[in-house]
Parts: sequence; C-alpha cells; structure tokens
Amino acid sequence: MKVLVTGGGGFLGQAIVRQLLARGDTVSAINRSAYPELEALGVTCHRGDIADAKAVMQACEGVEAVIHVAAKAGPGLYAPDFVAANIDGTQNVLNACGEHGIRYLVHTSSPSVVHGGGDIDGGDESLPYPDHFAAPYPATKAEAEKRVLAASSDNLKTCALRPHLIWGPGDNQLLPRLIEKNRAGRLRVPAPEKLIDTVFIDNAARAHLQALDNLTTSGTAAGKAYFISNGEPLPVYDILSRLLEAYGETPRVRTVPKSVAMAVATVVEGIWRVLKKRSDPPLARFVVEHLATAHWYDLSAAKRDLGYDPEVSIAEGLERLAAEVGVTAGGTG
Repeated sequence: MKVLVTGGGGFLGQAIVRQLLARGDTVSAINRSAYPELEALGVTCHRGDIADAKAVMQACEGVEAVIHVAAKAGPGLYAPDFVAANIDGTQNVLNACGEHGIRYLVHTSSPSVVHGGGDIDGGDESLPYPDHFAAPYPATKAEAEKRVLAASSDNLKTCALRPHLIWGPGDNQLLPRLIEKNRAGRLRVPAPEKLIDTVFIDNAARAHLQALDNLTTSGTAAGKAYFISNGEPLPVYDILSRLLEAYGETPRVRTVPKSVAMAVATVVEGIWRVLKKRSDPPLARFVVEHLATAHWYDLSAAKRDLGYDPEVSIAEGLERLAAEVGVTAGGTG
C-alpha cells in the first residue's frame, strides 16, 4: 500500500515509517525540514508545512492512505501557531484526502483532549471532551480529532489514536527536557504518587499500523478514537526516576505543593501573554495540571478492535533505552 506519513521525520513518525517499510509498504512523508535518513531508506520526501494547503495537496497525490502524525505540541500559549498546525493542518489533510480519493486516514491525537483537570483512573473512550482546556494544544487537538472522526464515511474511513507520553530510544523531546530539568535541579512534581500511563515508541507506532489495517479490512474502527499506552500505569515519581536512571542520571525529583506550582504557573503565563511570547513558558498550568492528577486508561477498545497488545514492556523498553546510551548496571559506559 502507498502510505503518506505527515511528520514522518519526527520521533513517532520515523518509527511508523520504519515499520511500514519493514512490512513492504511504499512510504512517502511530508516534513518542514529535510530528512536524508528517510530518503536513504527509500522514502519519498516532500518539503512543506502541514498548514500549507498546496503542499499537503501535492504530497497526498497518488497515495492510498495517510497516517497524520504532524502537529504542534507543548504548553505554549500563542494559539495561532497551534490552530495553524493542528486544526488547519488537519483540515488540509482531510481536504486532500477528499480531492485525491484517499480512502483511509489514521490520525494521531492525544489523551489530553479529554483531560478536564481531574483524575482519570482507568478512563475509556466514553469520556467526554471538557468544556475548557488549560492550553491551546489540547484545545486544538480536540477540534482536530472531532473533525477527523466526523469525516469518516464509506468514501473515507478515519480513526484517531491517543498515545500517552511516548518514550524510547531516539526521543528528542520528552527525555531531553526531563534530563535538562533534572540536571538543573528544577524537576519538581506536585503529586509524585499519582498513577500515569506511558507508551514505548515501538508499541505506539505499531498501533498506527494496526489501526490502518483495521480500516482497510473490517473497518470496525472507523469513526472512533482509541487510547494507546503500555497498560502499565506507574506513580509519577517512579516512571520519571526510571527513565532518568536508564540514561545514567541520578534522579533529583522533588515535591512541590500543587497550589504553589499552579500559582507560579499562573504568574508566568500572565507574563508570557503580556509579552506575547510564542515560546513555551518555563512553567504552565497545563503541565501542572497533568503532573498533579492521575491519568491512565482502559485499553479494552484498542485490544478488541485493533488487536493492540503492547509487545515491549516498560522494563524491556528501559533496557533498550539504557543500551542506546551505554548505561550498564555499574553506571555509564
């Protein structure tokens, strides 16, 4: 099958591309930057921004399916950037699918689209979208997901996946920031005992292929969203510490009262809004909200409809992570 992966050069995108190639699919990708490593694998690479309708239309020509991973993530407050990438970009993909007669679309969403600020213990896909979001990222991802699911029809079968906190070898987002804050002594959490889900990169990528396979066969996933994780919720302190230790770091995770963290985040956000900064604030209510609450999910729907079953456990994933940087039982290599 000829598959276009938007954001194919990113952490998740590359993992999906490699798995598609491994099973014999013909793969193309659209990215804002050049990725010679993808071209070396035989991937047809298109340069362009997902918010550029013309670029997306051209990239979608001649493909049979799209896995839409490209998005703008983070706790930033400048809404137009998130709208352009997440809402306009997704609409561009939907329009291109319609124009070119593409019949299958798998969309990468986020569990944050249903996080309203409280604990989520074993939540399933019946959770509603909240009335208010703490940041543009979840708000725009929720709107994008709604559009993708609403577009599902006999002509275009769509579904959305909600992978939670993806990590693993090659991560250039979550782990580097975690290490940076730890080394600076700024890694503080308001509720270290709260359970949260995470997902190893290979499991997250494979779920996308399984979703695509469902759409091209039974189609029971069409018009639906699915939570994707390792199914191994751990306390915030435990997972952060284990990720740091896998990189040979000594965890310096400290506790801060939620009220204090939220007050500081509110002040910081106020400054960022007044100055109209487009960068991520050093502390945001969106981040505090997620670090102060439990959020782990029931995977029954993904297992039933997609055949999803995490192949790589957290323990094995941590071993692979440690091997990437040469960490042994005796320290760094």
